Amino acid sequence: MKVSQKIEKKIKGIQAGITFCYQDLSIQPVEYNAAAKTLERLIKKGIIKRISTGVFYVPKQTMFGEIKPQEEELLKSYLFDNGKRIAYITGLSLYNRLGFTTQIPKTIKIASRDKRIYAAIGNIKGKPIKSYIDVTENNYYLLEILDVLKDFKQIPDLDKKSGIKLLTERMKKFEDNEISLLIKYALKYPPRTRAFLGSILERIGTGIDLKVLKKSLNPFTQYEFNISEDILPNSINWNIK
Repeated sequence: MKVSQKIEKKIKGIQAGITFCYQDLSIQPVEYNAAAKTLERLIKKGIIKRISTGVFYVPKQTMFGEIKPQEEELLKSYLFDNGKRIAYITGLSLYNRLGFTTQIPKTIKIASRDKRIYAAIGNIKGKPIKSYIDVTENNYYLLEILDVLKDFKQIPDLDKKSGIKLLTERMKKFEDNEISLLIKYALKYPPRTRAFLGSILERIGTGIDLKVLKKSLNPFTQYEFNISEDILPNSINWNIK
């Protein structure tokens, strides 16, 4: 099978809106020149589009026009290293995606433990922040929740009652092992995060022992979230006000 035929067959199996690069096309290094010519031809036909050097996607067409890949897809090459996740998107972009705010940031925050990641793809700019925990494909979604808890007070346009409901509904879906990991990771986060997590888990009634969270907190410290007891009735148990 010719290189062009091999690539066209592979691209037909790629979902619209998902980014890909040369390594995803199952071609050998000696075939890269022929592959480049094939990809250029497909770009001219509008079958695929280029995001940046060596990164492409199949455009998704709707009745309202083309939908571009989501930020997570556009930044995928920055979030993974040799197929291994090392970072995740956080900050205002994350809180918008999860439904906690309607605001959209000009610059996206990229959290990684050991690597400072700067990104630039078209109009998308990314800047690094340090994550509290080593990031993996199996834990980044838990770190997202902890980031929401940490920054809850600072999230713009946030309706606190709706925000707590969103957090509660998400945590209710977690298995016991995921809750245990949340608690373990929270011990690396600021005390206000641990207090907020403890109050929500206590309300849910997961059955998981929360003593380790309780013991990690100074019993004389108050954590200001401007949350009333009618929104979070057990907030007083965790010195939240």
